[in-house]
Amino acid sequence: MPPRPRFDRRAPVRELPNINDRISYPQLRVVDADGTQLGVIDREEALSVAKERELDLVLVSEKADPPVCRIMDYGKYKFEQEKKAKEAKKKSHQTEVKEVKMRYKIDQHDYDVRIGQAQRFLKAGDKVKCTVIFRGREIQHTALAEVLLRRMAKDLEEPAEIQQPPKREGRNMIMFLTPRKTPLAKQDEKEEAANKAVRTITAPPRAAATRQVGKPAGNG
Repeated sequence: MPPRPRFDRRAPVRELPNINDRISYPQLRVVDADGTQLGVIDREEALSVAKERELDLVLVSEKADPPVCRIMDYGKYKFEQEKKAKEAKKKSHQTEVKEVKMRYKIDQHDYDVRIGQAQRFLKAGDKVKCTVIFRGREIQHTALAEVLLRRMAKDLEEPAEIQQPPKREGRNMIMFLTPRKTPLAKQDEKEEAANKAVRTITAPPRAAATRQVGKPAGNG
């Protein structure tokens, strides 16, 4: 039998950042923390300047001639870079369609579980396909299934809006919800403003009643 492959139990080598003493180039083009160009200086002088400012000397362009370094707070810089990477990843989230299945005679506990699942999917930026499954003669109760889906849409109206209303599809009834783009409160304000903007037709002013001049009442 061939010998079993031996696993390398050594910890993976971490790529260390090129800062301070890890920079080995003798000549560097250095940019100060405020963006001031310090020009081309030798490595020892650059490290000394960074140390005086209680900051780090960070290699930012290794391919330049000579390599470019910047004096900065490396810990703060790294934190900001990680934050930007997380934001970029969040923006590049690929929208998926997640499904929530149930029966039209679902009990309250299971219904609450489905609501919780849908809320998590919507919060993650995904669309939700709400499906009511019919078995056997249950297909006769499509009206009850539609009521259930409308109830779910109402319970989820704050994080979601209806993309496709309840619709029968084979032996199922489905409804699609999508994350709400406009917060519900602002949407209500927008609708209220639109209603106020609608012109109302006012009735023409009523003609003044003709005054009748009567004879003064007698004393006797």
